[in-house]
Amino acid sequence: MATVTVSLPDPMKEWIETQARNGQFSGVSDYVRDLVRRDQARKDRREALIQALIEGEESGPAREWTREELQAEARRRAGVTNGG
Repeated sequence: MATVTVSLPDPMKEWIETQARNGQFSGVSDYVRDLVRRDQARKDRREALIQALIEGEESGPAREWTREELQAEARRRAGVTNGG
């Protein structure tokens, strides 16, 4: 495993050490790895959202749906038949 040295202001260092001691993490490195994993996941979700927005924009103009159409489409996508 690689080592990274990071300089932090004292308040940030204290915050990280406090979080690492709260019992959820085995130490500062474990806490920092968790932060990096969360940041990676957040960026992945952001990219997926951007891609969905692009696809929506490229799909053409929107149209209004009646409540019945919307409910029928939701049932269709959920695989629910008219019987329930």
